Amino acid sequence: MTSADLKAQLVHGCARLHVELLPGVEQTLLDFIALLAKWNTAYNLTAIRAPTDMVSKHLLDSLSVLPFLQGNRIVDVACGAGLPGIPLALACPDRRFVLLDSQAKKTRFVTHAIMTLGLRNVEVVHTRAEDYRPLELFATVVSRAFASLLDFVQLAGHLGAPQAVFLAMKGQPPAGELQALPAGCHASVHPLTVPGLKAHRCVVEIHKNEEVR
Repeated sequence: MTSADLKAQLVHGCARLHVELLPGVEQTLLDFIALLAKWNTAYNLTAIRAPTDMVSKHLLDSLSVLPFLQGNRIVDVACGAGLPGIPLALACPDRRFVLLDSQAKKTRFVTHAIMTLGLRNVEVVHTRAEDYRPLELFATVVSRAFASLLDFVQLAGHLGAPQAVFLAMKGQPPAGELQALPAGCHASVHPLTVPGLKAHRCVVEIHKNEEVR
């Protein structure tokens, strides 16, 4: 597939998601997955290899959670190769993002990617979620295939400001995980339709009482 085909796939997918990007951002997103494919040969950052699959399974999947973000400070917990944080940061240049991961090879790649792409609204932090103590808390805490919902709110719960939203990107709705959430956590499951992706996707939106840490 040519670069023009990939761009057309991305533009069409964004239109179906009702995501409007600033001029030039589509190409920067494609530059990002080109970097990811290059580093993947040595660092094994993702099991997704084909560029067309990266557009749907990485870029469009990440952008599908965009309507659920709130506030101007967002943390991506266990960001891996920068997903969903980098696509979201490119789509929202006026918001500030922290991309957090405990694996050095992944934070090295993410740091290289944001420098290469010229992203100025992203900070990379190499640490575990439970050890991170930011100077300012976050309005949105997001994760993609990080852990169970219970572990998510227990390990990253302290990162959310009052009235923060916690967004866990999942495949099938995790009925068992929802039942395991502690009292005081209020969860809603929103199905996601990701263009080009046949697998089930959803985002679990969690709000918690302040006493739930």
